[in-house]
Amino acid sequence: MALPEASVQLYTLAAEFSADMGGSLDKLAAIGLRNVEAFDFVRRPEEIRTALDASGLVSPTGHAPLLSDELWTPDGSIPTPAPEVVFEAAAKVGIKTVIDPFVAPERWLTLEGVTDIADRLNVLVDKAASFGLEVGYHNHAQEFIADFDGQTAYERFVALTDERVVIELDLYWALVGGQDVVGLVSRLGDRLVAVHVKDGTAPASNPFAPGADKFGSDSLDQRHAGTGDVPLADALGAASALQYAIIEYDNAPGDVFADIAASYAFLIEGGFAR
Repeated sequence: MALPEASVQLYTLAAEFSADMGGSLDKLAAIGLRNVEAFDFVRRPEEIRTALDASGLVSPTGHAPLLSDELWTPDGSIPTPAPEVVFEAAAKVGIKTVIDPFVAPERWLTLEGVTDIADRLNVLVDKAASFGLEVGYHNHAQEFIADFDGQTAYERFVALTDERVVIELDLYWALVGGQDVVGLVSRLGDRLVAVHVKDGTAPASNPFAPGADKFGSDSLDQRHAGTGDVPLADALGAASALQYAIIEYDNAPGDVFADIAASYAFLIEGGFAR
């Protein structure tokens, strides 16, 4: 397998990106990155595309809600546009794969809910293709709470989706969900084309479980890749068809650009990405 390309989810530097889009992208390019993963691109596709072009970067993947009327995040909710609007904006940015980043925890607790999520994504495969795009899903930890006949809700979802649906596994959140991360990567096989390279210490319990206390991303103990509890090296080594290794921090421990540079060095110097 050819080495995946290194990238960074722009949510990592959301504040910096909003304050100075061009300057932030220039700093990422100076680190050595050639790819980014866009978020919140639907309301400003032309602006983002112009800034990417000026910095010599591309965004082959991007996060946008496709499966919910409203996208919940630990830091607030984002209203969701129609899929056609998302796809049109993605094409303007130059995105090739639109990945839904979050589906509410309660929808993962029943088989009916999981089936509905998969069905909704399957319906979008051909519609996205008409825009020259693919669709995919990115996990957190709520997908690993329910179990159906020995299979987690997440793995049941993967089994129910069209093989053309892209799987992007957040390795940190899989650990938070109590998973054998390396084993999960192996079981996903060629369906897994992107991972979020994120490290840190897992909370004592799954923060998305029913009855859990509310939390924000600032409560997460996240660290530079290779210095936390996530078995990143073994997980990356277990992937069979990985195209993108995407750096992300929900809660960067220090200067965000230095933190990104540290994780980029882990990927490049460790021979895990190019």
